[in-house]
Amino acid sequence: MTLEGAVQMTMAAMLRTAPVLLVLAALLFAERRWPWRAALPRHWAGNLLLGGLSFLSVLVLPLASMTAAAQWAAAHDFGLLNQLAMPQWLRITLAVVALDLALYAQHRALHTGPLWALHRVHHLDPMLDVTSGVRFHPLEAGASALYKSLVVLLLGAPVAAAGLSALLTLLGSLFTHANIRLPSRVERWLRKLVVTPALHRIHHSTVSAETQSNFGSVLWVWDHLFGSAKPRSSAGEALQLGVANLLEQTTIAKMLLEPFHRRPVQ
Repeated sequence: MTLEGAVQMTMAAMLRTAPVLLVLAALLFAERRWPWRAALPRHWAGNLLLGGLSFLSVLVLPLASMTAAAQWAAAHDFGLLNQLAMPQWLRITLAVVALDLALYAQHRALHTGPLWALHRVHHLDPMLDVTSGVRFHPLEAGASALYKSLVVLLLGAPVAAAGLSALLTLLGSLFTHANIRLPSRVERWLRKLVVTPALHRIHHSTVSAETQSNFGSVLWVWDHLFGSAKPRSSAGEALQLGVANLLEQTTIAKMLLEPFHRRPVQ
């Protein structure tokens, strides 16, 4: 990568940081104003430390690798969308939607076999709030960035679509993990299209059948199409979060070492 390219990528990352910070501030305010449950501050430090360690692989690496893949695909006329004649706005829209579907497939895969060991770190959170949206093991985050870059390449996704997808995925993660209770009317309206915090909390249930539901990152339509949509928890408001028969983990050392322990698979 040239110096000019590195500077452009850094500027793009900075521009995308602004909306992330604004959304983060809004969600932190909403959590204090309209909480779903009383906060458990003891888990914040571990989540933020893990998020800090994963920063390169959660935000910078996906943005850099997905952008590089999109640039290469455009330069070499590679990928499905580059073989089809269509307006650029439609190409971008289709690419963003397809990338969200790819993330749905990835999320389902993370709940099976050895991949669950990495993703389990995310689920061993004693309570969900906005900090849970960055609680991912660095190995999982890095592997996810490479996977998304491969999808960008095969799709021939435009650079704008790659950047927009990375931004929407991060904002969606912060929103769906937020400890907020939306007004019932807003909840009903939003879940017609996107994953809400109430829906994603069901995915973090200790009940295995509920953990295997609501895999969507941004759009909830994929769960409906592939039979994994679950609008309500069997426990209602008594929903318990975490992984059954495993203790919560809030320290950075335990979270980093968790994938190397032998546990039952999903």
